[in-house]
Formats: sequence, structure tokens, C-alpha cells
Amino acid sequence: MKVIIVGAGEVGFHIASHLALEKKDVVVVDKDADAIRRVSDNIDVQVLNGSGSSPVVLEQAGIKEAEILLAVTDSDETNLVACLIANLISPATKKLARIRDADYDDYHDTFRDYAPHIDTLINPEIEVVKTIDRLMSVPGAVEVDEFADGRVKFIGIRLDKSARLAGLKLSEISAKTGKQSPLIAAVIRDEELIVPRGDDRLLAGDLVYFISEKNKFAESLAVFDKQVQPINRVLIIGGGKIGFRLATLLEENSVYTKIIEKDPDRCVELAERLNKAIVLHGDGSDQGLLREENIQDIDVVITLTNDEETNILTSLLVKRMGAQNTITRISKFSYFPLMSVIGLEQVVSPRLSAVNTILQHIRRGKVLAAKAIKNEQAEVMEAVALETSDIVGKPIKNISIPKGALITGIIRDDDVIIPSGESIIQPQDRIIIFSKRQDIPRIEKILAVKLEYF
Repeated sequence: MKVIIVGAGEVGFHIASHLALEKKDVVVVDKDADAIRRVSDNIDVQVLNGSGSSPVVLEQAGIKEAEILLAVTDSDETNLVACLIANLISPATKKLARIRDADYDDYHDTFRDYAPHIDTLINPEIEVVKTIDRLMSVPGAVEVDEFADGRVKFIGIRLDKSARLAGLKLSEISAKTGKQSPLIAAVIRDEELIVPRGDDRLLAGDLVYFISEKNKFAESLAVFDKQVQPINRVLIIGGGKIGFRLATLLEENSVYTKIIEKDPDRCVELAERLNKAIVLHGDGSDQGLLREENIQDIDVVITLTNDEETNILTSLLVKRMGAQNTITRISKFSYFPLMSVIGLEQVVSPRLSAVNTILQHIRRGKVLAAKAIKNEQAEVMEAVALETSDIVGKPIKNISIPKGALITGIIRDDDVIIPSGESIIQPQDRIIIFSKRQDIPRIEKILAVKLEYF
């Protein structure tokens, strides 16, 4: 697969790194020589210094042979023009554009329906608000993803020192709790990802990823000594685009919301555009202001300023002052491994949200969703089982699945099936697959249509 990435910023760099590890043919285009040099010095991909919206540059990059063009610069206009020019030269190439300006929100469907030069628009700010909403639904969860239209949840929970599962083998969980154990797909221990088997033990401090049907979610959480807690009071620090989007969503859900914003003009704008949220002018890291707002009574504090260092320090401050839960926005991918070390488990990133959205469109087979987890050590995919693929018509135990992968769910019509080795996947079933990063190429091969020659 050949992929051309227009934009060598954080998103472009990260996607290029991800695809290079999968041995895909990648070309990165950017007119910033320093950004291009960073890519060439760190990633084994081709680079081209020039404008990604130039037809000459795109032809030099090999657009006619590319299966996918990813336009992910920081300029919406450049991304749109790059897709337009690419379509004129190579209509068969699939084109994805990263669009962040809210002015385009009402036109996404129009672009898809009437602009053949763009196959998919990606707005990372919309995606990150969805991520925050899911994290708020399970306070303390490190990861909350949904598949099959919300009927299946994929959750990452830190195992507390006092957890009754600490020290137990997976095969002993049901006997200990008196409940059916949810399917545990992965365990992160000392930054190493493990796909556990029945004889493996859970240890205090483990980050445990499990899958649950929506209607059994509360029961699954109880196995880990967790419970769903209602969110009634939210404080947002930072009233930018994401803060406004989130506040609008919380208003719709009747959640009591306050926003602290430094810029007085932005405060006026927020107050005029929001109906119920209370807008406060001030510094979100001001201890006096936080104390006046009774920070200890807030269910969750979400730091969304454009300065990630401010977000990190403010989250640490409010936790020390008694805030029950925090969600922190960061941008630099290099910060992710540090966050759990300093005690900030719930972290969101518009750039990571963009990467996750892009992943589903670069996977072979009919992939409906794809999410990278824990520093991209693994991926969870939802895909349609095609009639001619290698996974249908035989028990799962007879499918040649890599050791680092696991089929965690089968959705057939209205039924959600947590599979066993005897389960048989049927054509058009929706399946959820967990896989370590190094095994993804083999999973793609399993999901792809098997060609027959006569």
C-alpha cells in the first residue's frame, strides 16, 4: 500500500511512523524544510520538500500510484486544495482531509455527497469531545471506546492495590467474584503489553483492558470493584473551540457546567453563545479562584487550554485541592508515557483523535473503526467479515490468528456474542479484534478479500 501524507507536523509525523513500522510505502510532503528533515532523520520513509497542494509536487510524490492521500497540515484550506488537485490527477486515490474550523461543521455531509475529490473529512476537535464524553461516563477509566453503535464497550481500568482481583489468575476470577468474568483482552504492566491467557495473574497496578456488552456494563465494572457514577457538576478550564464544543454538549445533557477563561473578549462571546453554562473570567490555575468555586465538590475538571504544560500543572493542582476526577488535554505524543507516572490517567489529544480516525481508513478489509491504545502498542478494530475472507465458516480456534491478537466480539444482527474457540464467524458478522501493533499486517491479510483465480 502506498500512502502520501501531506503535512509533516505532529499528526503527519506520527502517522508516518505508525505506517513505516507496518512496512507500508509512505511519502511525506511538506514545504517546511525543518519538518521534513525531522521526518527523514527519524523515520524510514520517503520525503519531499514542497507544497502538497502543488500538482507538480504531488506527481513527483507518485500520486497516480498511491492508494491513499492524507492531507493533515495545520491549514484547512491547504488540505482541501491538496485533495482537489489529487483528484484531478488521480481520481482513484482515496483522499482524506483534516478540517478543524467549526465553520465547516455544517458542510461535512455536503462535502462527502457533492465533492468527489474528498472521501472523508476528519475534525479532530469533534472526535476529542466524543472521547471526553466517553471518559466522563466511567470516572477513573483510562480508556473508554465504543463499537457496534455503542452496544460493545472496550474499557481500560487501573487495578487498585485493594482490588480483590489482584493476585488472581484469569481462570479464577469467576469463582472469586461469583460473576461471569468479562473478556480481558490485554494487560499493561511496567509499560509492556501482555495478551493474557487463563493461567496469567492480574497484579495491583496493572492497566486491564476488557470488553463488555452495553447492557452488562455495570456488572462488568463491579468485577473490578468499580461503578458508574453520575456526572452532575463539571468545570472546564479553557474556553477555546474544544471547550465551547464540550460545554454545548454538556448543556444538551443537562449537566451543570462552568468555564474559566482568561481572555475577557472570549468570555463575552462564550456567554452570548451558551445558554446555561456559567462563564468565569480568570486564570484556571488560580488557587483562590478554584477555592471559591469549591473545587472539591466538582465531579470532573477538564483542562482544555492551548498550553499543555498549563493543562498538566492545573490538573495536578486541582487533584491536590480535592477534585474527584480530571481529564487533561495534551498535544505532544512524547508526553503520553509520562502522564500515568505523575498521576494523570485520563488524557485526551486532538492529534491522537485524528490519528485514530485515520487508522480505520487505511486498514485493508471492511474496517468500520480502529483505535490505537497505550502509546500505540496495540489496536482495536471493528470490521465486517467478508464472505471470501479467511475468518468465516470455521471455528475461531482453527483460524490462523497471531498470538498477539484476539477476537473479542462478534455482532450478528441484534446479538452481541463474546466468542469462545468454538464460535464460528458468519459472512457479514461485525467482529471486534484486538491486536498488537506488530501483528496488524497479518490481521489485515485475514480480513481482506481472498481472491480466487480460475
